[in-house]
Amino acid sequence: MTRFEPKPTALSEPFWEGTSERELRFQRCGGCGAAVWYPRLRCPSCLGDDLRWTRSSGQGSVYTFNVMRRPGNPMMADEVPYVVAIIDLDEGYRMLTNITGCAPEAIECGQRVEVAWDVELSDGRRLPTFVPSPAGST
Repeated sequence: MTRFEPKPTALSEPFWEGTSERELRFQRCGGCGAAVWYPRLRCPSCLGDDLRWTRSSGQGSVYTFNVMRRPGNPMMADEVPYVVAIIDLDEGYRMLTNITGCAPEAIECGQRVEVAWDVELSDGRRLPTFVPSPAGST
């Protein structure tokens, strides 16, 4: 079975273009300055529509995580165990992703992580996963 590949939409296209260049992008509201993730037409903080794509440092910390020992999706059966995590990015938004590059037992909340581009899709896009940062815990 092959990996599920997300289909870009008109709204998410700038994000996916960035992944092809190994650049993590999010939206920032020009009205109130809020960091916005997932791609939207309006800011969830002020309802403004002045959302601009911005480059993220790709640095953050683990907010929470779960070790999947049974695949939530049959396409991931060959990957178990794998880690699904919510990452607090330094720019002020949270992203659902996977943590790779270490044993699941080595992950803890508050641990510093950085974006990795180790999953390539069939069209050259990449999935942003995260790996432990040499900086360690917060």
